[in-house]
Order: sequence, then structure tokens, then C-alpha cells
Amino acid sequence: MLSQSLINLVDAAMVGRLGQEALAAVGVGSYASFIVVSTVMGLSSGVQALVARRFGANEPSRVANTFLAGLTLALIMGIPLTALFVSTSDWFIPWFNHDSDVSDIAIAYFDWRTLAATFVALNFVYRGYWSGIGESRIYLYVLLLMHVANVGISYVLIFGLGPIDGLGAVGSGIGTAASMAIGSVIYTWLTFRRLPLRWPPWPDVMTLARLAVPNSTQQTLFALGTSVMFWIIGQIGTQQQAVGHILISLALVLILPAVGLGIASASLVGQALGRQQPQDAYRWGWEVVRLAMAMMATVGLPLWLFPEAIMRLFTPDPELIDLGSWPLRISGLAIVIEVVAMVLTQALLGAGASRQVLKINMVMQWLVLLPLAYLMGPLAGFGLLGIWLLQVSHRVLLSIIYAVIWRSQHWATLRI
Repeated sequence: MLSQSLINLVDAAMVGRLGQEALAAVGVGSYASFIVVSTVMGLSSGVQALVARRFGANEPSRVANTFLAGLTLALIMGIPLTALFVSTSDWFIPWFNHDSDVSDIAIAYFDWRTLAATFVALNFVYRGYWSGIGESRIYLYVLLLMHVANVGISYVLIFGLGPIDGLGAVGSGIGTAASMAIGSVIYTWLTFRRLPLRWPPWPDVMTLARLAVPNSTQQTLFALGTSVMFWIIGQIGTQQQAVGHILISLALVLILPAVGLGIASASLVGQALGRQQPQDAYRWGWEVVRLAMAMMATVGLPLWLFPEAIMRLFTPDPELIDLGSWPLRISGLAIVIEVVAMVLTQALLGAGASRQVLKINMVMQWLVLLPLAYLMGPLAGFGLLGIWLLQVSHRVLLSIIYAVIWRSQHWATLRI
């Protein structure tokens, strides 16, 4: 999960050398493409929850059927979504930034990222399968190859090489799309060496859809909310939006390792429930939380000790560095508490509580965080720092809510 966040970070680091307009454009395109990706993201947790439960119950044929159902849904969802978003990008991308220099670059970048949406959906299914059976290192190896390809292809396409002219920021979108397609081809070859290729039973497809759709909805609302937050920051100014892209990308570097631990807890919880051992599942949730808090205390240390040096990795502009330094310090301090929600969210998804997660996150993001962010930022004038303090407070409150829910153990009675 740490390596997965490097896609946006690599784009930000390379494109940051092209100026604040290009950096803001890639930020707009990245968060808009996150909306597209989020619509299929629930496939991963749905496949993982069912595969882990079937794997724990020692039902290999049902494990294979769940995985094949995931691939079927990935194709059913991915292809129409790609066509829809690419055909409407000229209309909705300018909503995020009215500067034509920014939006023109963002549209082209977004279109290339979106063309890979079906490959992204397939890759989420592969992640759910390999994580569900406890062999996530297979997914990791291919993911690392994808990132190497992304860096190499994107660098050449952004800056050029020898007789090849650079395409600027758009080149990073092409490189990312190409790396996703490469990953899907490799995953397909590795997975079908051990599993049969056949049409899954339709009831298995529908069972998976009932788990995946609520989480995909929650992820879509989260992605839309992130994009709205990016838009709110843009109402303050282009400089703040450029810094916001760096900050959110760096925040994902902190968040995703914790999500990775949460994914591990989802498999462990699901397998324990499959063995009819709910107390074992309950203990796994807290064990992973403790490990994640210890890890995040270490990871967050450089952010509050050396924020200027970290910002300098992404931009040489002293004004942008100054704008981003205090929000980085705040992130480094608060991540130890925020990680509780990140882990327990995934653990609850592993238990099949996707609808409960959807309700909580929707209310907290759309009815609490975003209205207050608009009030504090553009209207009240607290700027980027005020928005960032609010966002951190929101995540700490989520951690408290999810800790109470996990302690109640009502999730242990769910049947999937």
C-alpha cells in the first residue's frame, strides 16, 4: 500500500519541476481520476472478505468462484465508466479550476488516467484475491514492477529523451495508464496458472455485488469529497491548490501503509470468522491497531521535524514550501491517532459491515467535514492551515467512533 501511493507522489515530484500551473493541473486530474477509480474500489474489499471467509472455511471451489465473479464485475463496471468519464471530461474538469492553462492540462492528463480504469478494476480484484488467501506478497512483487515502469515511462514522456520530445505533465498520465495495463497482464498470467478459467455462477456474482456496491459507494463519496476539498482549497488560490496536491499526496503516503495493515486485519478477521472463532477475530483487530500506531509514530516523525526539507523535494518555490510546512507538522503529529480508524475500517469490511462503514463515513465527510471546511477556509479566511487542522480533527473523531464500534462486537454476528 505504501508503494501504491507512489503513483501520485512520483507524478507530483516530476511535474513539480514544470511550474505551479502544471502541478495544480496534475492535482486536479489525479483527484478527478480518483473518483473514477473509487467506483470500482469496493471490488477489492468485497472479493477479499468473501475469499478470506471461504478460505478459512476450507472451500476452495467457492474461493475460485468469488474471484471469477470479481473479474466479471470489473469488466461490467470498468468499460462503461471509462466511456462515460472520458466523454464528459471537457465539461466537469474545469469545475475544479477555472484557469484555462490549468484545466487544459488537467483534461488531457485525466483522460489518459481514465483510459486505464478497467485495468485498475481488474487489479483491485487481484489484490482482493491474493490478500484474502494470505499471499499478498505476490501482489506486492507485481506492484513494484508497475511502479518501476511508471517512473521510467513517465520520465521519458514528461521530459523527453534524445530525439523524443517531452509531452509535459500529460506524459505522466500516459505513463501511469501504461503501468496499470502492464500490471493487469502480469497478474492474469500469474493467477490463472493456478485457477481454472470459467464463467462464475450468477448467484456468486450477485453476492459479491451486494458486498462491493456499498463499499464502492463509500469510496466514491470519499473520492468526491476529496475532490470537493481540493476545490475548496482552490477557492483560496492557485498556490494553495498546488500545495494542497502535495499535502494530500503525502498524507496518502502516511495513510496507505496503515490501510495495508488494515487489509491484513481484514483477511485475518474474515478467516477467523470462517473458522467460527469471533473472539480470535476481535483480538486481531486490536493487535493490528497497536502495530499500526507504533509504525505511524515512526513514520510521522520526519514530517514534524523536517517539513521544509520534505516540501523541497516537490517544489523549489519558497512560498509554496512555507505554505505547506505547518500542515505537514500537524499531519506528522496526528497520524498516530488517525490510524485507528484506518485499520478498523478495513477490519469491519473484512467482517462484512460495508453498509455500516458507508453510513458513518458519508455523514462525517459530507455533513460535517466539507461544510465546515468551506466555512473556515474561503469564507472565514483561516486558509489552508485552518482546513488542515479541521481535517485532522475529523479523522481523530472517526478513530474514536470506530474504536467504540469494534469494541461492541456486533459485527461478529454478520453473515455473508
